[in-house]
Amino acid sequence: MVVEKPVPEFWAWLPWALLNWGLTVVILAMVAVGLGFLGATLRYGPRVAWQKVLRLLRAIPEDLLYTSPRRLWALTRLAVKEAVRRRVVVGFAVFIVVLLFAGWFLDPTSEHPAQLYLSFVLDATGYLVLLMALFLSALSLPSDIRYRTIHTVVTKPVRPTEIVLGRIFGFTLVGTVLLLVMAPISYAFVLRGLAHTHTLSAEDLSPVDAEQTASDAQAKVGYTDRVRGHRHRVQVEPVARRGPTEVVRDHWHEWTVDRSGGETRYRLSGPRGMLQARVPVYGKLRFRDTKGFDIDKGIDVGDEWTYRTYIQGATEAASVWTFQGVTEDRFPEGLPVEMTLGVFRTHKGKIEREVLGALSVRNPRTGLTVEVEIFESKEFSVKQIWIPRKITEFSGAEVIPRRQRLIDGSVDITPPPERMNPELANRDEFDLFEDLVDDGTVEIWLQCLEGGQYFGAAQADLYLRAADAPFVLNFLKGYVGIWLQMVLVIAFGVMFSTLVSAPVALVAQGGVMLLGFFKDFMVQLGRGELIGGGPSEALVRLVKQENLVIQLNPGLGTKLVKMFDTVAELFIRAMAALLPPLSDFSFVAYVADGYNISANLLAVRTLTALAFLIPVALFGYLFLKTREVAQ
Repeated sequence: MVVEKPVPEFWAWLPWALLNWGLTVVILAMVAVGLGFLGATLRYGPRVAWQKVLRLLRAIPEDLLYTSPRRLWALTRLAVKEAVRRRVVVGFAVFIVVLLFAGWFLDPTSEHPAQLYLSFVLDATGYLVLLMALFLSALSLPSDIRYRTIHTVVTKPVRPTEIVLGRIFGFTLVGTVLLLVMAPISYAFVLRGLAHTHTLSAEDLSPVDAEQTASDAQAKVGYTDRVRGHRHRVQVEPVARRGPTEVVRDHWHEWTVDRSGGETRYRLSGPRGMLQARVPVYGKLRFRDTKGFDIDKGIDVGDEWTYRTYIQGATEAASVWTFQGVTEDRFPEGLPVEMTLGVFRTHKGKIEREVLGALSVRNPRTGLTVEVEIFESKEFSVKQIWIPRKITEFSGAEVIPRRQRLIDGSVDITPPPERMNPELANRDEFDLFEDLVDDGTVEIWLQCLEGGQYFGAAQADLYLRAADAPFVLNFLKGYVGIWLQMVLVIAFGVMFSTLVSAPVALVAQGGVMLLGFFKDFMVQLGRGELIGGGPSEALVRLVKQENLVIQLNPGLGTKLVKMFDTVAELFIRAMAALLPPLSDFSFVAYVADGYNISANLLAVRTLTALAFLIPVALFGYLFLKTREVAQ
């Protein structure tokens, strides 16, 4: 699975996150007070403006401290009733209709059917719920103000905090109920869409050795019937009563044999292995160049997507992952390695097969390196390799030192030449933990064996599969991500609705939602990291139809464009800092690709959402407090 933004450890991330959040809130508060004072000065004069600002600042703690849970709950119920009156259940009806007709468009013969179905239900749910939140929160309060129904509330002893929070809580409660209903329906839809089986008869099997006659005392091999565009290879051992088929399209079936009554009958189960929640253990990635020296990144082959860098085939180049905490207690039987590769071909090679690669295990202290498997790559598909506790079958073994160039130009070699012991490799068997793991640390090397070909790798492309979490729980975590997005959209909608009219609030909230999904792009644009320059330079290139990597012609016009982009980038950076990273709250890729959503990831994302929710609700309170309707 692609992980372009590694998730930090919660307790290491929390102090810096709180510090940055606190500074941002203080700066926003100072800007808000300054703008409020300036606006009041233009309207009433500086003396009256100062009095109004002080009165508002004194009222904030009072309103916050004396907010009544009873009144808040009453306003929450009022918001729920209003959502029901606005036909919010139409969104649920649309969801049901979408699922009813989805089977016409989803292809069950896809190479990755589970990924297809899971992505569809989660994306469809997310879009429908966010659209509901968009319209419900942005149109509610302006409509009440326009038709003066809000006066029935503000004339009673309620505070602006209770009105704002009541709307947020009420609409969130409605959305939560919808998600709780949608989740089991979506899960049942996925199970139904993936359910299938195959048939297998004794006539479909033949002896492994073609020269022998068929009998129950021999191993037999054959294929199931073709269902949904695929079939499975089956090998039945003489005394076995059950076993797995070959894995095809991310799943397999368990076969059972019944030999009673003098007739052999085979039955196959439903699909297994489609719905997974892998718990990966990631290592730290570095690269080794063609001369055997450590480097931070591999070769750039010119791909626009810079997520992966590449190593050259038939050289000493390698992608090296260093894993910590590899102990016998965690992996008593061996290391389950899974990896996803990118392949870049400079020539077709032997087109009938994939590019050959090798996987090795290295002891970082002694340098002992054992090449455990040579394999054929399959680009962007998960490759599973099992490294057993006792390694008796291997392609080669040698002692390889690690070479690092230091700042002063010298070379550090580990282990030093005088401590290298080539005899460590002269053995017929190796013990994983005694020979290759050093105090819980082990290295796994990936190499390309064919000249003119390249393997691409990123840090998350190779990992140890520590365990599997319950898929149902992981599916529900995917809905937690949708819920976090919904809450933020509702909060921004309520905030804008306290300040401007319904159409303007709808446009503003829609803009925040759209830009929030592209926040990473805006951050890169604001930092000047995108190829082709800033917005004005990109416009010039578009009009002149110039290549992105070609420098603009020097001159006054180019200088003006660069100056404008410098100013625009400051504005874009400031705006990007205030936008919620809505794409970060989407866990669709984790669920669809079969990876567990960790508690660390949930904690970081939940606290991030809360960090946006608090100031947004506070600004909504301030906007409503300063409006005439709230006086």
